[in-house]
Amino acid sequence: MQEPLVSFEGVAKRFGSYTAVQKMDLQIHKGEFLAIMGSSGCGKTTTLRMLAGLEAPSEGIIRLAGRPINDLPSWSRDTPMVWQSLALFPFLNVIENVEFALKMRGIGRAERRRRAEQWLDRMQIAEFASRNIGQLSGGQRQRVALARSLVVEPDILLLDEPLSALDAALKVRMQSVLKNLQRETGITFVYVTHSQSEAFSMADRVVIMSRGKIEQIGTPQEIYRTPRTRFVADFLGSSNIFPGQLQQDRSGRAAIATASGHFLLAEDAAASAMPGQSASLTVLDTRMQIHLQPPADAVNMVEARMIGEEFVGATATIYFETGAGQEIRVQKSHEELADLPLAVGRSFHLSWLPADGHLVPE
Repeated sequence: MQEPLVSFEGVAKRFGSYTAVQKMDLQIHKGEFLAIMGSSGCGKTTTLRMLAGLEAPSEGIIRLAGRPINDLPSWSRDTPMVWQSLALFPFLNVIENVEFALKMRGIGRAERRRRAEQWLDRMQIAEFASRNIGQLSGGQRQRVALARSLVVEPDILLLDEPLSALDAALKVRMQSVLKNLQRETGITFVYVTHSQSEAFSMADRVVIMSRGKIEQIGTPQEIYRTPRTRFVADFLGSSNIFPGQLQQDRSGRAAIATASGHFLLAEDAAASAMPGQSASLTVLDTRMQIHLQPPADAVNMVEARMIGEEFVGATATIYFETGAGQEIRVQKSHEELADLPLAVGRSFHLSWLPADGHLVPE
């Protein structure tokens, strides 16, 4: 098995009595796009700063290409970072900003100009080479910052919420630019963000952190479909969560008793289900069906009253509330909802297949 490019081995970071990052083990593979996400204060930026050499671990070892780097200063690590603020030099023009890192490495003037021009062309901003940074748009500055970091051809690039200051449309375009760059160059990207859409649209693997610890690591598909903890399910916000207690129905099948009803579990969940154990059933909002009348073949079903709706582009999210006060979201395309007489206050029947439920033990 190929040795990871980066290894965190029992790494923790404390600031006085406050633990920013609990002891963690994490491997980052060569050539992958890894996103670290979580809410403010979860430890994601501190993790990135320890890899960059801007913070020293309180304990544990960080390895880069198999070599411990705890004692290496940031300028000796070859781990350039694209900052949230971009940190471009206002007293240098565009091409001088891109050349700066090469100049610090002693690269000759002709060679660094050639490489800088090459990257400006690649980032489609060659026409702005002689402009001052203050004359550029947000997206153009973003491309300059990327060119400045990539011109040194590093093995790994660190990105700290680099798209947070951009408007929604420009964010989407820059996500495509970043993903294509990573694929073309094969450089390992480690990307810190609080945005689920950014992480899930670009990353090969996602790390979700909370209160300084890793809650789950996996592909976007794995995390979206099978959250490992209640926190992850809550954080993603794409699943309806039914807390309850595990039991068996009359036929011996695994089920969960919740305030909104008793629901059957998928067969694979039954293997680990212990009757009496507290757990939560999660069901993606896209997997739930809406009916005016209860279908005869429905296995898991609950009656709920419509309390609101929200339209976003081609989809709509309909909000319901059960008699037990459980809020349920259902997301559908406008075409799927066209024949339903949706109205706030009206009662509907919501159903899903056992295979569409995922069990999260407490």
